[in-house]
Amino acid sequence: MSTETTASVSTHILDTSIGKPAEGVAISLSARTGLGGEWAALGGSATDADGRCKDLPALPEGTTHVRLDFETETYFAKKQAEAQQDAPRVRDSGAFFPEVTITFAVNPGEHYHVPLLLNPFGYSVYRGS
Repeated sequence: MSTETTASVSTHILDTSIGKPAEGVAISLSARTGLGGEWAALGGSATDADGRCKDLPALPEGTTHVRLDFETETYFAKKQAEAQQDAPRVRDSGAFFPEVTITFAVNPGEHYHVPLLLNPFGYSVYRGS
């Protein structure tokens, strides 16, 4: 929850290769104060069955930049293993991007919802509402 002196962040992931939320993706949150500041790891969580991560840590006062790290390799390895149980594939369909890191600037008092549209060979991200 944002306040007048802090920003807040939320995210969700849609696996566009299957048109469904990406469940179980580990996400870590870091923040810094100022462009040259040191990154401080704040903690993390994982996406739920709806692809949402509702319990990210609060941002400290003075945060100017936020970094979300999405652990995508484990998610796609699990998906590949599940698919091969039903119909083995010849082509490797693991994740081309083993992790996705999104860094963005924030302003106090604003909420930032950052959705990740993900597939094994690409991703897109935007500022949502």
